[in-house]
Amino acid sequence: MFTFILWCILFVICWPIAIAALILYPIIWLLLLPFMLLGFAVGGVLAFVKAMFFLPARIIGGR
Repeated sequence: MFTFILWCILFVICWPIAIAALILYPIIWLLLLPFMLLGFAVGGVLAFVKAMFFLPARIIGGR
């Protein structure tokens, strides 16, 4: 909702930039999609490594 309000303000101030942003946003989102997926994958792998690293302490019952 906040983004929409900012876009409306930009539309009132300078409508050509607002229309360009409206057209270019999906294209930029599609270009960045592989990097977002890569970020999710790397985050998942790091969470798995962290879980494996702390597994012995969890089995023993340490804090």
